[in-house]
Amino acid sequence: MPREVNILALIKGDERYVFVYDSASREQLIDLFREYAANPALSFSWLDAAVLTERVRRQGTSDWRTRRFLPTGDRFWAS
Repeated sequence: MPREVNILALIKGDERYVFVYDSASREQLIDLFREYAANPALSFSWLDAAVLTERVRRQGTSDWRTRRFLPTGDRFWAS
């Protein structure tokens, strides 16, 4: 059985954050969001970490595939 890979992206102005992960690495990815948010050299904020954490957790459920993602300013939000 092929391994399912998820892709999550955040676009902030000229910066691009792209994360590729599988179900076994979800918690590691959430830890990485916290590290990025705590790093003052990055534009990655605590709000970004919270939104992406919720998205990663939602991708672990069956309903995430039915959601649309629409651009709003410099981020993409679920509708």
